[in-house]
Amino acid sequence: LTTCLVMYFLAEFDDAANLLAANPDATTISIEEPVEIPKNQHSRLQEPGREEDDELLGTDDSDKTELLAGQKKSAPFWTFDYYQTFFDVDTYQVLDRIKGSVFPVPGKNFVRLYIRSNPDLYGPFWICATLVFTIAVSGNLSNFFIHLGKPTYHYVPEFRKVSIAATTIYAYAWLVPLALWGFLMWRNSKVMNIVSYSFLEIVCVYGYSLFIYIPTAILWIIPQKVVRWVLMVFSLCLSGSVLVMTFWPAVRDDNRRIAVATVATILLLHALLAVGCLAYFFDAPELDFPAPIIPAHNGTTVITKSH
Repeated sequence: LTTCLVMYFLAEFDDAANLLAANPDATTISIEEPVEIPKNQHSRLQEPGREEDDELLGTDDSDKTELLAGQKKSAPFWTFDYYQTFFDVDTYQVLDRIKGSVFPVPGKNFVRLYIRSNPDLYGPFWICATLVFTIAVSGNLSNFFIHLGKPTYHYVPEFRKVSIAATTIYAYAWLVPLALWGFLMWRNSKVMNIVSYSFLEIVCVYGYSLFIYIPTAILWIIPQKVVRWVLMVFSLCLSGSVLVMTFWPAVRDDNRRIAVATVATILLLHALLAVGCLAYFFDAPELDFPAPIIPAHNGTTVITKSH
């Protein structure tokens, strides 16, 4: 038996030698050595401590290939199906994003945590619409309570406040994200580490960050200036923190001055919106009412001065 086995292996060895002689360029593979798979030479080098930041920012390869939601759909932009994709969210998702904007988690990126899987326009649109009517109605009620009890005051609803509030809020919720998106795209062409969010994602962040002002506007009816300004500062800190935690990680690898100036501009515009709404719609100046004319018994008229 042993002799047969030896003769068998010798025959196999002779066959292999003949094949190798016929084709000297043939490559042999040993079954005892594992085949190594070549590594991707273009893979990104991971720096210590940046894995978590990359996960929060969404800078992995899958996130880099994500496009604006409208670009991922094949429907033409003039069709209803094209815009229907922007409102493809359920109640649970909207409530979860509202909760994330009201209770921001330190160190968590709002886009990565809530928006990137499915950015929408449903929540931002209705939040802005609700805020418009809330500010307009609450501003009228506030003006009524401030001058309540004055004999010369006659309440007249100011419907123009609705159009002014709508223009201000919707312009802020669309033009500021557009400018920020363009700026991030421009800086991305200069600095490779800059993360460019899509325009739809930025609109989402700004829209949901405005939700906190809806209950705040209702509480602004309280006719106490100190209480109103305290509520405004509190709401500004909450909504502003959402914007800072979202956009600071995206620009921190840029030039230090540019990164700080970008975040400061974001906060400044956000503060101007809150202060402007409070000052214009609620902190109305004292009205100088026209003096009533009281006819006298001797045929003359007496004008009384009223403030």
